[in-house]
Amino acid sequence: MTVHVPIMASSRDEDRALRTLIVDDSVVVRTVIERILNADRRFSVTHKTNSAEHALGYLRDHEVDLILLDIELPGQSGLTALPAILRTNPRAKVVILSGNCEEGSAAAVEALALGASDILAKPGSGSFGEHFPQALIDRLSRLFSGEAMPVAVRPPLRADPEQAAQPLACLGIGASTGGIHALGQLFAGLAAPLGVPILLTQHLPASFTHYFVQQLGRMTPLRVKVAEQGELLAPDIVYVAPGDANLQLRRGLYARVSVVLNPQRTPTGNLPGVDPMFASMAQAYGAGAAGVVLTGMGRDGTAGARDIVAAGGWIVAQDEASSVVWGMPGSVAGEGLNCALLEPHAIMDFVARRGKNRN
Repeated sequence: MTVHVPIMASSRDEDRALRTLIVDDSVVVRTVIERILNADRRFSVTHKTNSAEHALGYLRDHEVDLILLDIELPGQSGLTALPAILRTNPRAKVVILSGNCEEGSAAAVEALALGASDILAKPGSGSFGEHFPQALIDRLSRLFSGEAMPVAVRPPLRADPEQAAQPLACLGIGASTGGIHALGQLFAGLAAPLGVPILLTQHLPASFTHYFVQQLGRMTPLRVKVAEQGELLAPDIVYVAPGDANLQLRRGLYARVSVVLNPQRTPTGNLPGVDPMFASMAQAYGAGAAGVVLTGMGRDGTAGARDIVAAGGWIVAQDEASSVVWGMPGSVAGEGLNCALLEPHAIMDFVARRGKNRN
């Protein structure tokens, strides 16, 4: 088997290379992955093992930055071990690298909900080909790219983070990488229904939508559904953007607000996008609109957050320490658009308190 390994230069010093643990039951796969990563100075494979139990034993004594985890392992499966792995080394990013966790599958969504940072399909041990090495490097590089760009956080635009101009009328939530796990924590912090519709855009392919809605429905007692063209919004329902359209709103007769599904990609290439969802919320609800920006790469949500704040609404962003990638929330914080930076489990309590108009 011939594997063409990309050799890439990097400004990252060798002693700052991403310490990587490979957990796979195939010695061939472990060897090939190690060769691919060690050819790039940004990565350093510090340990390889064929079982989750051995991985946990290693992690109790060693810190790593990246864990490549297979699902099918002898003894304890990768999915079963994932929560313990994250507890043992909470700062590490776990990427599921498996041939049995196809995009859009229930196992893929479950892995993301449990805290995996990303999922990448693994070719068969005898068919790695010439494209997989570069695809692996590119995927891992994007996952860590936001950490090299610290964000200067501007003071929030709102002087009083506990007071809103008017009661909350609609809550929008945007997330990307690491978002499914963060959403689980966010909804766990919802002590009582907010009494408003909740819109959700999570960057996922369309093939994930079915299982994502099922998984989200197990995280909250609220009804969770895929948003449908033309339906009227109702309180305490979570409307999820389908993977092939932006979730937007239209205010019609008698001030009724309905769903508009727009299949056009955002200027930054996102579909679905957080920016168009937030922008339409600002138009439909004005100062009654509020947004939450969770972990994710890039800047999606920043332009829409400007629209919400300009309309008199407000934005909460996830803090850096709890984010898998502090790109989206960091961009919002960098422009001072947020009224609070919080861990996901604390966000809903804040929203409930601030959404009550005390004027």
